[in-house]
Amino acid sequence: MTRPARAEPLPGLVADVGGTNARFALTDAPFDAAHVTTVKAADHHGLGEALAAYLAGRGRTARPPAAAVAVACPVAGDRVALTNSPWSFSIADLRAGLGLDRLEVVNDFAAIALAIPHLADEDSDAIGGGAALARAPIGVLGPGTGLGVSALVPARDGGWVAVASEGGHATMAPADERESAVLSAIRRRLGHVSAERVISGPGLVNIYRAVAELAGRTPEPLPPDEVTARGLAGTCPLAAEALAMFMVMLGTVAGNLALTLGAKGGIFIGGGIVPRLGEAFAGSAFRERFEDKGRFRAYLAEIPTRVIRHPFPALVGLKALLAEPPR
Repeated sequence: MTRPARAEPLPGLVADVGGTNARFALTDAPFDAAHVTTVKAADHHGLGEALAAYLAGRGRTARPPAAAVAVACPVAGDRVALTNSPWSFSIADLRAGLGLDRLEVVNDFAAIALAIPHLADEDSDAIGGGAALARAPIGVLGPGTGLGVSALVPARDGGWVAVASEGGHATMAPADERESAVLSAIRRRLGHVSAERVISGPGLVNIYRAVAELAGRTPEPLPPDEVTARGLAGTCPLAAEALAMFMVMLGTVAGNLALTLGAKGGIFIGGGIVPRLGEAFAGSAFRERFEDKGRFRAYLAEIPTRVIRHPFPALVGLKALLAEPPR
């Protein structure tokens, strides 16, 4: 008697939802450009609609039994509202609407933190020196539409625990008189100046506008990509200064995070901006500022900083989350 072929388990669904874009994939394929679908949040009324359209477009006759979603906002309770997007949803309603047996929803940078143990050496580039200690806390941060911050701490069972954070909204501190002037100019317009107000896409524009104001110039209405392009090309001194200040201020915040966590396992930088800066970031004053903490310079010099090059680290972390038993 021939036994029927054993059905392969259905893949899980993973989604990384940011303020501008959402990325969807199934866990039975590589996380690369050919297998990850990216949609603009503005093109859909909400996450449920976007996910349903994605699954319909994949032509799957059976829905995945489980899904994990990373969101760029705090996750507490059933209601989720994106910080830099009009999207909001009920976790229970999304699970029921998609017919899922299991739905995990976590902060986007917590998902990136969960990916760190699963990334290969070539998935990130070292910036400066230092060597990671095994089983030591790891800090993760990165600018995009906002500024994500999280941590990964070792668990007693040999695994890791991701710590979600809203550290991007901590107050930004200046390190010199020029930064004081720039932050004061931004404060006059926005009130509280968090790290996200300067270390993000919109934050880069805030710096550019402040630099122009201090120079007695009228800033052009440039989007973040154009400020970056002009800064990298050196065609606009205002944009060049803004970009340089953006990178060095990231060093301030990364160093603060390393000290706060005791992150002897390293600091990893993700997000949609820094990985695209390439050699300009590697050659910037980021690492010098990272270590510039007075009596604790030697402490920070031992901590490695790395830029994540994997294009979809949050999806890697979400797949790892689905491989664990439900919480």
